[in-house]
Amino acid sequence: MADKKSREVGQVVGDTIKKLREKQELSQEELAERADIHRTFMSHVECATRNITVYNLVKIAKALKVKPSLLLSDLD
Repeated sequence: MADKKSREVGQVVGDTIKKLREKQELSQEELAERADIHRTFMSHVECATRNITVYNLVKIAKALKVKPSLLLSDLD
């Protein structure tokens, strides 16, 4: 990730995804399969070591059966 602010945003989004995934009792691999993305990419997203595109954010939200805006709701 490019800078500190970008990492902070990524961490908030990653934490939100992880929280929702765990609430639904899904593994990273199961969520990645549902979202049609690679399982290692899912790990990178949750750990905020990779930037996520809007397209992949929407795919993950659909896999979690939530609105994409929910994944961004903890950003101030």
